[in-house]
Amino acid sequence: MALPEPLRRRLGSFSRTVFSDARRTAPPHPGDRADNEILSSLPLQMSLYFNVYFFPFWWLSTVVMLHLKYPALSDYYKFILITIVILASLIEVIRLYLGYMGNLQEKVPELAGFWLLSLLLQLPMILFLLFNEGLKIQLLERAVHIVFVLFLTIQVVAAFVTLKRMVNKLATRFCLNEFDQLEEHPLPDVYSLRKGERAVPMAGRVHPG
Repeated sequence: MALPEPLRRRLGSFSRTVFSDARRTAPPHPGDRADNEILSSLPLQMSLYFNVYFFPFWWLSTVVMLHLKYPALSDYYKFILITIVILASLIEVIRLYLGYMGNLQEKVPELAGFWLLSLLLQLPMILFLLFNEGLKIQLLERAVHIVFVLFLTIQVVAAFVTLKRMVNKLATRFCLNEFDQLEEHPLPDVYSLRKGERAVPMAGRVHPG
């Protein structure tokens, strides 16, 4: 399963806008070609690996505690809690898939989608579950939510750093490709046209006409 092409283009454009280093317009030396450099993040991958095994435990704990305290909740919080658990479960499956694809295969759009889902959706929802006392938070819930927040925080930071490296590396490769094309197909000689002088190549001596 892959992201739709329009969405990939939008995420790629977003990544170039947000994560590219404006000060780094070109590689310092054209000969510096580190095409074999591994850009995947080991801390991010370790966090995703443990997150995969932690998520079923979080889901089971949350659902069991919801069942136990459901009669004590108001109708308002019943609806909110059920909605958040369903959304968080669906988002987590998509988020972990995009994280694995983006990090291991060094795909910028997928990793950008993972970062956005983690920062803008999953993290706020888990923080709501952790700090809203109207949900009658139990000790087990608080413990698993804290661990989940730690995973999300590590992943947001690690994905941000990895995205900056990937985007800057892609920009460097683009500059090197442009340089190689100029070497293979050089531009025609530029002639200097001065008033009252004969047009000759700029590299030669200018003789008055």
